[in-house]
Amino acid sequence: MASTDDAYVSADITTVLSKVSGYVASIEVADNQHVDAGQVIARIDDGDYRLAVQSAKDNVASAEATVERIARQIIASQASVEQARASVEAAEARDIEAKASYERQVKLTAGKVSSQASLDTALANMRDASATVASSKAAVSVAEANVAVLESQKKEAERAIASARTALEKAERDLDFTVVRAPVSGVVGNRAAQVGSLLQTGSRVASIVPLADARIDANFKETQLDAIQPGASVKVTVDAYPELELHGTVKSLSPATGSVFSLLPSENATGNFTKVVQRVPVRISVPVSEEGASVLRPGMSVVVEVDTRTGTRITGLPGSKTASAR
Repeated sequence: MASTDDAYVSADITTVLSKVSGYVASIEVADNQHVDAGQVIARIDDGDYRLAVQSAKDNVASAEATVERIARQIIASQASVEQARASVEAAEARDIEAKASYERQVKLTAGKVSSQASLDTALANMRDASATVASSKAAVSVAEANVAVLESQKKEAERAIASARTALEKAERDLDFTVVRAPVSGVVGNRAAQVGSLLQTGSRVASIVPLADARIDANFKETQLDAIQPGASVKVTVDAYPELELHGTVKSLSPATGSVFSLLPSENATGNFTKVVQRVPVRISVPVSEEGASVLRPGMSVVVEVDTRTGTRITGLPGSKTASAR
């Protein structure tokens, strides 16, 4: 048997933190009450967060309306482009006709059939037609440029929609966070929030202790490790209930001694050296079905006795089949 009284009950205690700031509107659980994962623990005043959601929705609607308006403007501008192109075709037709008329007048004037005044009129008409063509082509360029500008504005407005929707999602997420829920099942303890108190983002609301997952961490001397194997049977005596005897199983051995994981690990490279027997944490599980296991609370002191005749010897250690085969 290998025993130690340097053993304590432990559990993965979850600290529930507020994800948003605000005043506590209500506390939905009592101290030491069992809660299930997802159960409401507290509610934060959500008035400002509801307004933020509505404002975000309005921004999305406004951005969508802007995109629709620009889309209609693009359609109208595209129609203006087509109209301008039609005007160019008409102006070019008139220009061709004016040039032909001028050429006829030149011949008629040269043959003394038409007057100089008619020739001057034909020349003016030809020049006017050419100017109209140039003006119509410029109008097409302007109309096409307007379409390009509107399409650029539409893309920018569409990005604004995406940004507004992201802001809406965040606002809705923050609103959901005003309802503080238990992330795991367990018993509520060390509650810090009170009705009317102001919580900041990251403020502690309460702690949840998963009693069903309570375990024992026993610190054995390094000289005892050779006899302790995973799977070994363990007898547990709780200091608070000396007549209660529980039975568990060795689950695992720590990969290092407790001093290695301390805040200030010992450094023996310099100065005087005094050899101290180190202790290695050994994790022991006690089944929930074990009669009396429900009394275990994190922090309780216990005494454990490991039946060294049981368990599976770790491969590679002295005395194991693998080690002796080498």
